[in-house]
Amino acid sequence: MPVALVRGVPINYEIFGTSGPFIALTPGSRRPYGELSDLAKTIAAFGYRVLLHDRRNCGKSGVAFDGSASEHEIWADDLYELAKQLNATPLYVGGSSAGARLAILFAIRHPDALRGLLLWRLTGGQEAVDRLAEQYYGAFIKLAEAGGMEAVANSEHFAECIAQRPANRDVLMKTDVKDFIKVMIKWREAFLTAAKLPLVGATEADLNAITQPACLISGNDVIHSPVTARKAASLFPNNEFHDDVVEKRADDNLKDEWDRKEWRGAEPRLAAIFSAFLTKAERAKASA
Repeated sequence: MPVALVRGVPINYEIFGTSGPFIALTPGSRRPYGELSDLAKTIAAFGYRVLLHDRRNCGKSGVAFDGSASEHEIWADDLYELAKQLNATPLYVGGSSAGARLAILFAIRHPDALRGLLLWRLTGGQEAVDRLAEQYYGAFIKLAEAGGMEAVANSEHFAECIAQRPANRDVLMKTDVKDFIKVMIKWREAFLTAAKLPLVGATEADLNAITQPACLISGNDVIHSPVTARKAASLFPNNEFHDDVVEKRADDNLKDEWDRKEWRGAEPRLAAIFSAFLTKAERAKASA
C-alpha cells in the first residue's frame, strides 16, 4: 500500500474507487483501517473515492508522540495534510467511535476542507470518558513508569505496530520515556475534560457551528450510547439521524461493550444509508 510522509510521520493509506468526491473513513480505538475495507468498497461502487488510512501510532503507519494538541486533534490535522497531498479536499469525513471524534475535530479545525460528515457509534458521557482514558493513556503511563520504553514496545498494541512496521521499534526505543509519559498525561487530561461535553472533543457551540450536512447513526452500548447520539443530533444544525441500524435498546439496558459482529452484519445498512445521504447532499450542493 502507498505511504505518504505527513508532518514527518509515514502514513499508510489506500484509496478505493477511481472517480467522484472523496470520503475519508476511520475506525475506532487505535485499530488499523482494514476493518473498513469492505464498507469502503461498497460505498465506492456508488461513485465515490474512499480514503482509508492508518493514523499515526496505528497499524502500518509510523509512531510519533506530539503533545502540542490532543491525540484526536493531531489525527485530524494529519488527515487534513494527507488529503491535501492527495488533492482530495473538500471531502466527506467519517468514522466510528474514535474515528467519529477525528471527523468532528476535522470539521471544527478545517471547515473549508469539509463536504460533510458520516458518523456512527458516537462517544460521550462520564463512564465512556473514564474507561477510555485509562485504556488509551493510563495503561501506557503505567507501563512506561514500570518498564520504560521497552515495556511500551512489548505491549500488545505497539508490538503489533512494530510487526506491521519494524522501523517503529527503533523510534520507540529512541523516545525519551519522560517525554512519552508527559505526552500521554497531556492526552489523558484532554480526554478527561470532555466528560461534561455533549461529545468527546466538542462543545455545544462547536457542534452548532458545523453547517455541513451530517449523517449520525446511534450506538447501543454504554460507551456509544443512544443518549449521546440523540444529544448530538439536537446540536448539528444540518443532520439526519438513525437509531435503528443495530438493535435498539432502552437507555437503562445498554450493552456493556459494542458488539463487533452486530456492527459487521449492519454494514449493508450502513452503506445504504450513507450512499442515500451522499446522493442527497451532492444534489443539494449542485443546486445551491
